[in-house]
Amino acid sequence: MSQPQPPAGVQTSIDDLGTPLAETTFVVLDLETTGTSAANARITEVGAVRVRGGEVLDEFTTLVNPGVVIPATITLLTGITQSMVATAPPMEEVLPGLLEYLDRDPNTAVVAHNAPFDTGFLKAACERHGHPWPAPPVVDTLRLARAVLGKGETRNHKLGTLATFFGTPVTPNHRALDDARATVDVLHGLIERVGPMGVHSLEELRAVSKPPTKQQMAKRHLAEGVPEAPGVYVFTDANGASLYVGKSKNLRHRVRTYFTAAENRQRIREMAGVVEGVTPIVCATELEASVRELRLIAERKPPYNRRSRHPERAHWIKLTSEAFPRLSVVRAIKDDGAPYLGPYTSLKEAHRAREALLSAFPLRQCTHTFDPPRRTVDPCVLAQLGRCGAPCDGTESRADYTAHSEAAREAMTGDPAAVVDTHTTRIRELSDQLRYEEAAEMRDRLTAFLRGAGRSQRLTALASLPHVVATRPGALGWETSVVRHGRLAASAVLRPGADPDAFLASLEATAEHVDPGPGPVPRATAAEGELVLAWLTDPATRLVRLEGEWTCPLRSAEAHAEMTHWAHGRASAQ
Repeated sequence: MSQPQPPAGVQTSIDDLGTPLAETTFVVLDLETTGTSAANARITEVGAVRVRGGEVLDEFTTLVNPGVVIPATITLLTGITQSMVATAPPMEEVLPGLLEYLDRDPNTAVVAHNAPFDTGFLKAACERHGHPWPAPPVVDTLRLARAVLGKGETRNHKLGTLATFFGTPVTPNHRALDDARATVDVLHGLIERVGPMGVHSLEELRAVSKPPTKQQMAKRHLAEGVPEAPGVYVFTDANGASLYVGKSKNLRHRVRTYFTAAENRQRIREMAGVVEGVTPIVCATELEASVRELRLIAERKPPYNRRSRHPERAHWIKLTSEAFPRLSVVRAIKDDGAPYLGPYTSLKEAHRAREALLSAFPLRQCTHTFDPPRRTVDPCVLAQLGRCGAPCDGTESRADYTAHSEAAREAMTGDPAAVVDTHTTRIRELSDQLRYEEAAEMRDRLTAFLRGAGRSQRLTALASLPHVVATRPGALGWETSVVRHGRLAASAVLRPGADPDAFLASLEATAEHVDPGPGPVPRATAAEGELVLAWLTDPATRLVRLEGEWTCPLRSAEAHAEMTHWAHGRASAQ
């Protein structure tokens, strides 16, 4: 079974913002180049300073032979001449040592003034010489200064101006090492400015975009009583109504960030004006916290959460249970034996998937009732176009129509090859005729269909299992969960030294009783089912007990997923 993707529509949250600034190794970098374009210009000098806890650890500097002529204007600016770099090593010799310097410590962040310029040149050099870019976290002192320094404090935010403002002992002079040394002191000055704003970690520093509001500063005390444990937090107003729900591995740390400069979402900053309390809910495992967050958001619909608030608004495609079934877009799943495709958060996507099925199977699109007493009606234009066999006037027999509806059922619940083949053939024809807009529409229909079919097939397989026990190693022990019919029924941690048999017996005995039900999501939302699936299929997870058969069709929708990539390429104009 392939790894499911994170559920669409589930809110994302910043997890533990947890690398203290005092424990972060900063490699402060500066480059001199032959021009401003990383695509055309080349590096002539590299300077870097490694610092941690305010102390300089070591330095890296070298001239670089760019292999091109240095323009006179660059020589006037930097003082680097052609003769100075003539005997210097070329970039292909410098780059491996520089990359090792940047990646020597796992808690390293790269710092530069106007960082996109320097990192852009390094990425281009890596691509040019066949080295992977290590992609360290980057702190831009230019952007940070613009966010932190008040209007009028400095006339601009150039490195020389900031060096004068913070009184750096080294004056920037457009030579790489001196500029890097000056940037070190500018960085330390900026860190001192953001400390009183509640910024104490690397992740918070990178998130700073503007100082916290007065309302945020005034609500810092709300984090004081929150435990340092994994779980869910609920912000409430003066009446106890829920304003926002989130989750974290460290509740106190995460709650505190809402009242610092690291929180830059406008709506959350506005929330600080009305929030009066925070309710922490400690959870045994990360999975339990994720599921509880989803359930609380769906139940309370807090106004400052944008996602996961309305799982009941999802759309499904249903093949109706009638004498002559048809495809219908519905909001609810019923116990009627009908197959369902989805869910879709977008009505447009649901209709695209429905059109994909109708392109492959000549099912009726009318709403006539054919159950006894049967009434003969005149066929519609779809019959004349050959897109429907016209069971309405008796042209198509029930047996012939049933063959089409059963094929559609198989495509929805089993092998979607008929839909895939219909669309790939048509996409190829349209793209060969340079009719790319029509090909793109067929591509979008196929993609929507396969997404919905993949979701419903995964969720149906999970929902059919009456009892699953699984575990995986965590920070405190083995994180163990009981899942019943797709719903998280219990979760706890087996700590070192505990009796595993007694632990499992207790966990299973106290787990929530969950009855079976119809459809892919009988006892949980689709988002919860996808979270549980992602956890169960993680390579670190081990199955302990399993009742029933956990299977998906051999030629399922996910087995055809690669066709969406092919279709995208064929439907795009070259």
